[in-house]
Amino acid sequence: MACKNNTEKTTEVLSLKDRAKAIHERVITLDTHCDINVKNFTDSINYTQNLSSQVNLPKMKAGGLDVAWFIVYTGQDTLTDEGYKKAYENAMSKFNAIHKLVNELAPNDIELATTSDDVRRINKSGKKVAMIGIENGYPVGLDIKNVEKFYNLGARYMSLSHNGHSQLCDSNTGETDDVWLHNGLSDLGKEVIKEMNRLGMMIDVSHPSKESMRQMIKLSKAPIIASHSSARALCNHSRNLDDEQLEWMKQNGGVVQTVAFKSYLNTEKVEKRSAIETKLAQEILDSMQVQWVDRKDLRKISPEEREAYYEYYDLMVSIRKQKLEKTENLPPNVGVTDFVDHIDYLVKKMGLKHVGISSDFDGGGGIEGWSDASETFNVTLELVKRGYTEDEIEMLWSGNLLRVLDEVEAVAKTLN
Repeated sequence: MACKNNTEKTTEVLSLKDRAKAIHERVITLDTHCDINVKNFTDSINYTQNLSSQVNLPKMKAGGLDVAWFIVYTGQDTLTDEGYKKAYENAMSKFNAIHKLVNELAPNDIELATTSDDVRRINKSGKKVAMIGIENGYPVGLDIKNVEKFYNLGARYMSLSHNGHSQLCDSNTGETDDVWLHNGLSDLGKEVIKEMNRLGMMIDVSHPSKESMRQMIKLSKAPIIASHSSARALCNHSRNLDDEQLEWMKQNGGVVQTVAFKSYLNTEKVEKRSAIETKLAQEILDSMQVQWVDRKDLRKISPEEREAYYEYYDLMVSIRKQKLEKTENLPPNVGVTDFVDHIDYLVKKMGLKHVGISSDFDGGGGIEGWSDASETFNVTLELVKRGYTEDEIEMLWSGNLLRVLDEVEAVAKTLN
């Protein structure tokens, strides 16, 4: 067989890219995990502007990202009345920020969705779609009525812990020292699971411990999700799911939203670059008179200090990115191919209908080729290169997650 000449190869690449672009425009692209900073939701600084944040309306439009789940995230603090009060206030500030965006700042550009029908209707209208997830059930405090309050504010999924054990369940971080608070779910956590089933709120297992997850699946009458996790077999991190957990998810009918977070995708690549990147980060922060804090130590500082640190950290990341672009002989970065390797693995292990996509943008996520929402197309392009069909790509981008949301709502109707 004659070899293809360069012109034929170029035409083939062009047609593949054109095909990917057409698919990208037709399918609904949905990212289940985009963190927010309330300071970007004011009258003067907000998501109508192309801010340095990885997600905002100009970047969503540029990259064809249709649906962003904005995250009501609260870092874990003390299990005290004071801690719960602060956590609740933090959660409410984030709910209010999201509502301000859709109701006041950009009602013609983005609208809040709470159902799959809403998503499709809003997408058809040409607007972007906002949805709400809660990362850490800590703000629920000891009052289970807060679960319904958060649901009524638009929350459609919640994880019961983050980094550190909450009053509801143990966190994956217990693996570090093998110290557990509840050996899975607390009694209140079990009640919260039942309440989420009753309301129609998806249960997110991305941060809870493996034993917490096992108990959640056993207790839940509805499918669950992992809003931002990848495959532990490919990258041995406690935030990823091992093959046994993947089998549980498959049997449960849930979905794992593969996450584009470097250190959850390829440890080897991260380690080769991290020394260089960390040294550069420390130098930049030092010039701002800010002391570097290792990720593992972030839990040791107060939520207020953490919030202030993240502001400087975000600024540092943008400066570092520019410096790295000018640095020669850098080891390769974790990129879209590594990300889609995890999608391939999850599809092989669980079946296509149990796999989805998330970024963890503005919360540590972002990889070479999908560093912010403006580069969303590159994920679709890689999926097309690997032979996924349009129907399969649609399922990965949004169909599977919305199916689970529908099933969770259907279960809720039988419980009321």
